[in-house]
Amino acid sequence: MAKVLEHHYFSNAVVLLLVVAGVWLVLRLRNHELWVSAARELWRRRPFAIVVLGVYVTIGALDGVAWVDGQAQGEDVVAAYEPQSVIDRLFGGRRESSFSAPFASTEFYGSPPRPLVYPGKHPLGTDQIGRDTLHMTLKGVRVAILIGGLTSLLAIPLALLFGVSAGYFGRRVDDVVFFVMSTLASIPGVLLLIALIMAMGRGTLQVCIALAVTSWVSFSRITRGETMKLRELDYVHAARLMGVSEFRIIWRHILPNLVHLVVITFVLMFSGLVLVEAVLAWLNIGADGSWGQMIAQAKDELSRDPPVVWNVLSAGVSMFGLLLAINSIGDAVRDILDPRTLREGE
Repeated sequence: MAKVLEHHYFSNAVVLLLVVAGVWLVLRLRNHELWVSAARELWRRRPFAIVVLGVYVTIGALDGVAWVDGQAQGEDVVAAYEPQSVIDRLFGGRRESSFSAPFASTEFYGSPPRPLVYPGKHPLGTDQIGRDTLHMTLKGVRVAILIGGLTSLLAIPLALLFGVSAGYFGRRVDDVVFFVMSTLASIPGVLLLIALIMAMGRGTLQVCIALAVTSWVSFSRITRGETMKLRELDYVHAARLMGVSEFRIIWRHILPNLVHLVVITFVLMFSGLVLVEAVLAWLNIGADGSWGQMIAQAKDELSRDPPVVWNVLSAGVSMFGLLLAINSIGDAVRDILDPRTLREGE
């Protein structure tokens, strides 16, 4: 199943689905004055961060669209029989035999240094096995977005399911859910992550599932408390007296009042998950192709003489840019959607 989910057909379908879902969401919300005004205010406050995030998302989408054409890229004949993304094709299989500095024409080490196969074609140099650092950095964008986005999309519905159920129905349901949350919260998160990843494998999808299992508890507690407050409001009692089903009350009255929490949690959870994956990569159990893996593999290169710093810098700066944009947007979203923050600002 994991191999099927990681196939390029699935990746292409996911990109298409996300584009369609994004267009549908924009068309659906453009007639809601609340969300339109919130979007305008967000653009007024954070235009640069939104543009930066849009660049990252575009790069990730281009790396998610892949196909096989049977033509070799450069001298890499094997690549002709493997799916190549748009990002892969932009670099045309340019690969050296070892380290090279940015825009260099010879290898970084060796006496005398050997000329490169593609002199001046590596803006960020190459790594130990000759892979283009810029290429690897751009491919790390897709992994970061998957780690942050897909994990959040798995964890948040799980938290809503348990939190809303426990807060609305209470009694036995609340006892069971609270027991599950307390049990997971009592287990050290890193140890649980390591156990899940070792059991399921080190693929990107497996890492996302493991992170989702360990990330839903805190948000579930928040939704549980908010649902306990919402279920006691007058319009919920009125709907119940009119014979409206419990499921419809939750769908029409409870969940819409939790949307602002979902948006804020998604934005803030995204950056935290990317950092957690970097820690896992340092322990050699992270996702393949991630920025964390690049940093972990390049840590020994800093002790060389002279040191090789471009691999660490490219991955670190790219991660910093994404997380800074996400956190900046998240801060603005919190201010826009939280009425208490607006009142304090006034």
